[in-house]
Amino acid sequence: MAIHVVKTGDTIWSISLMYKIDITSLMNINGLVSSTAIVPGLALDIPETTLRNRLYYIKPRDTLYEIANVYGTSVQAIMQANPNIDPYNLQINRRIKIPSPYKNRLITLGFAFPVSGGSVFTNLEQHAYQLTYLAIVAYSFTNEGNAYVDGDDDALVAKCKQVGVKPLLMIRNFQDGNFNAELVGTVLESSIYRTNLVRSMMIFIEEKGYSGVSMDLEFIPPARRGDYVLLLRELKAALGTRILHVNVHSKTEDNFSNRIVGGHDYRAIGEVADLVAIMTIDYGYPTGPPNPISPLWWMAQVLRYGLANIPSMKLQAAIPLYAYDWIVPSNITTATSVKNAQNQAIVKWSEIKYNQAAASPRYTYLEGGNQHTVWFEDIRSITAKYEMIDGYRLAGTTFWHIGLSFPQNWVYMNNNILVLK
Repeated sequence: MAIHVVKTGDTIWSISLMYKIDITSLMNINGLVSSTAIVPGLALDIPETTLRNRLYYIKPRDTLYEIANVYGTSVQAIMQANPNIDPYNLQINRRIKIPSPYKNRLITLGFAFPVSGGSVFTNLEQHAYQLTYLAIVAYSFTNEGNAYVDGDDDALVAKCKQVGVKPLLMIRNFQDGNFNAELVGTVLESSIYRTNLVRSMMIFIEEKGYSGVSMDLEFIPPARRGDYVLLLRELKAALGTRILHVNVHSKTEDNFSNRIVGGHDYRAIGEVADLVAIMTIDYGYPTGPPNPISPLWWMAQVLRYGLANIPSMKLQAAIPLYAYDWIVPSNITTATSVKNAQNQAIVKWSEIKYNQAAASPRYTYLEGGNQHTVWFEDIRSITAKYEMIDGYRLAGTTFWHIGLSFPQNWVYMNNNILVLK
């Protein structure tokens, strides 16, 4: 894979000639809607057949010979890719490149709202082979812990089974359009209400044929974090061999008093759950100041803390399929797909700037007298994220959400990732 960053004077035609790729393929791979317009700073994915580099962090007692065997390569190839490495004095935690014919094996999970067609169905059909699970965002619960479905999920569950993706029932403490801390605190505090929640969820799971649960309980009162772990244990006992997937907020330390992250005990959750997904996609958030959604430096800090508490074989990192468009200085925020954000830059003729530390692209434009700042993802940013996921040997990744279009992500996965089913 090569990445071409558009420069002034480049055209789609000249780039297609340079890399010997036809224009239609170039447009489809990169989600372009016009064959005549591109802007400086736009990053284009160019398929190549050369051996790719995997990333690896040196661990205690590693040898290049053992690493080469694991990745199907040679010590000589590793040394050529890392000319400054000393094979007799490997530095712990040093990141090295490994030329390897093997693709990274990942467990993937997409999120989707309950629908019976549209872009969710189209994308699910097209990318089914790239998804292990689909978490269907359709369930909440009452003050007494009784789960209920908000929307008709039957068609989407059936479609998952048809295309070979395992559906998970996703439940949230969602009430009146928001996550409700009081609701989840009340239910977790009561053993009776916790039992109600587990029992009512299992009824839906067995009735509809779900393969497990994806938990997304947010703003859990810190005083109830132990009760949340009790709920997870009770739920896992009821699920048996079905999957218990738990989503947790990003954090870099265990700040017990914090109302957002204090309710998630990483270590205890990691002991109970089959998979734990850290939501590494909320550094930049709606109504906050314009910021990258998932800057690489921050993602690294979050994952290092996560790995200190959760086994890597259980841990997933999140990748956004969306972008945010902020009006400055009011910070009124609109969400859109990565594809739409990229093509809006072209329509507005806005040069795309790439923040190297964050590994994130952005651009600005003026509309109706308002200054806008857009942060999004591109082939450079997701390559960096997948390399980090590979280097830390994580179980996989999640995508919010599959109704949104990001062609470069799926092309990268097709070329570099083997999805476990």
